Amino acid sequence: MKASFLAFALVVCTLLGSSSLFAQTPAAAGQTTDTSISSNRALGEVKVIDKAAKQLIIKTDAGSLVNVMLSDATSYMRVAPGETSLTNATKITFAEVAEGDRVLAMGKVSDDHKTVPARTVIVMTKADIAKKQEADRAEWKRRGVLGIITALKPETKEITISSRTAAGPQALTIPYSDKVELRRYAPDSIKFADAQPAKFEEVKVGDQLRALGERDPTGTVFKAEKVVTGSFKTVAGVITAIDPATGEVKINDMQTKQPLTIVIKQDSVLRKFPSPAEMGGMTMMRPAGGGGPGGAQAGGQGGAPGGGPGGGGMRMGGGGMNIQDMLERLPTIAIADVKVGDTIIVSSTKGADPTRVTAISLITGADTLLNLVAARQQQAGQTPNPSAGLGSGIQFGIGLP
Repeated sequence: MKASFLAFALVVCTLLGSSSLFAQTPAAAGQTTDTSISSNRALGEVKVIDKAAKQLIIKTDAGSLVNVMLSDATSYMRVAPGETSLTNATKITFAEVAEGDRVLAMGKVSDDHKTVPARTVIVMTKADIAKKQEADRAEWKRRGVLGIITALKPETKEITISSRTAAGPQALTIPYSDKVELRRYAPDSIKFADAQPAKFEEVKVGDQLRALGERDPTGTVFKAEKVVTGSFKTVAGVITAIDPATGEVKINDMQTKQPLTIVIKQDSVLRKFPSPAEMGGMTMMRPAGGGGPGGAQAGGQGGAPGGGPGGGGMRMGGGGMNIQDMLERLPTIAIADVKVGDTIIVSSTKGADPTRVTAISLITGADTLLNLVAARQQQAGQTPNPSAGLGSGIQFGIGLP
């Protein structure tokens, strides 16, 4: 029994070791089973702690609530993100478990998947998770690249992307091998953590790609350690109806002129783009460098590497407008702050239903942004057409951990 527990726990620690691996294996077509729950364990975030009754209520990634029953025989262990074994695990007490912690409750789960009398609770604290995510995010900014896949060579397993730099678009070749960790956003997924293990054959021209690694001395080849891809779509339109209860927003798609339903989930990020008056104090300058990642950009990818300090506000230059830094500095808003009549831009993965999309990011006040894009197109000698320019002029999609 002890050997079996340790073997399982090692697997668990590996899954908990990186926030990008939290997403569960997708269920088969037609299957609705919560993959965070099995016959002998439940994995989720602590929502309620009842110290008197010695119970926890955890919420799985799929939204199921599980009552974790504790006893004097229950043992508690804390593991840090990034650990792949229990070597550095620390024994803790029930009193040290807090709301927001990520826990794996091990024990025989009830047939209705509502309760589990836990013999062991493995904990990853909310603070440790946040610290690991911050570190991961900083690394992806510093050593990452973002672009659109323009070519694939199956015979040599090479991926070519167009990456925006201060000097303009640059072709970058990414060799792929079994040593590269390749992941892909599933349809209707939202978070960076939702990306699932993938094969080279699943990658497509036109996908967005974010990679972690190093450029070679020539600057034209990127030696990747990790690659995340996805087929994303960006839509814009004026809101015609909002249902806060279901988290659904209806628009008329600016490009297709057809009705479209935007589904807003808990992990969707909502922000408000500043009005022209509010933008008066923002710095407009050339990027300090090229090729830095940005999850939400106008005019393509690029800007100051990693969007680090010193960039301040929106920047315009040879590499395009990089609004990622500014967006991340904007406060998030709630669905209650989104109004009928607002112009919005929404990023999503391509789902099964073309009339519905699940929002990764939603930017309201987007008429200002679209006008900026139109002005830039005009400066470049192009016919201003913000709605037609969404596919290439404004790119939302793969964010950061």
